[in-house]
Amino acid sequence: MPPKTYTWISLWFLLTAPIIAWDISYCLMRPRSMEGGDLHWFWAPAFGFYSQIDHLYNVSTYKKGDGFPNAHAILNLVETIMNLLYIYAAHVVAWPPAPLIGFTAAAMTVAKTFLYWSQEYFCGWCMVGHNSLVDIVKYWFLSSVPWVIVPSLILMRLGKDLVSELKYADQLSAVDDASSRKRR
Repeated sequence: MPPKTYTWISLWFLLTAPIIAWDISYCLMRPRSMEGGDLHWFWAPAFGFYSQIDHLYNVSTYKKGDGFPNAHAILNLVETIMNLLYIYAAHVVAWPPAPLIGFTAAAMTVAKTFLYWSQEYFCGWCMVGHNSLVDIVKYWFLSSVPWVIVPSLILMRLGKDLVSELKYADQLSAVDDASSRKRR
């Protein structure tokens, strides 16, 4: 049976892919992508400003050798590949396990965002603490809230579908078991 698909889930995965790819490329192309780098012009519209809000994206953090941005970028890469794999599996080949891929990708997004927030909390606001509270909320916290809300809704929707499929499979298994016992 082909998987159920939801336009809003597919749109989220498709629309966020280029945004995440832009972030991945900024991190993995450092220092060339950073201010002073020959390729900075490509990322300057957002990262020129944001690197002043969140020093995780700043030249000084790169020079210190902080590995978190690149580790985060690699997880973003895996997540984005899974998002696009869900689109392919659900819409192109109608592969029944597609919802499990989407569910796992959404769980990665939520977990990664909480990791990002937690890392900042446990380092004593070391990357954003220089900002006013209003700027932290406005530019740092609120900009990542959609990365928790929408994937959480995806988890709920696909989770319900997965549970429903597991219950259905369990019922079929029980019927098969009963009929095989009858034949003995």
